Amino acid sequence: MQIEVGDRVQMRKKHPCGCDRFLVTRVGMDFKIRCEGCGHEVMMPRIKCEKGIKKHFPKSSEEYHV
Repeated sequence: MQIEVGDRVQMRKKHPCGCDRFLVTRVGMDFKIRCEGCGHEVMMPRIKCEKGIKKHFPKSSEEYHV
């Protein structure tokens, strides 16, 4: 899976605030994602994050904004 900074992802599990969509702010051995509901940032290992992704919206995707 090719994920870059600025992409948005929909995770399988929701954040405690109820939102399941996150903005990717850092990519490497760890991913840093920001909840789009409350703005809380979470860092997690790459493997755990990639397994938890339900849907991927690249920066240029118009599908996300619909």
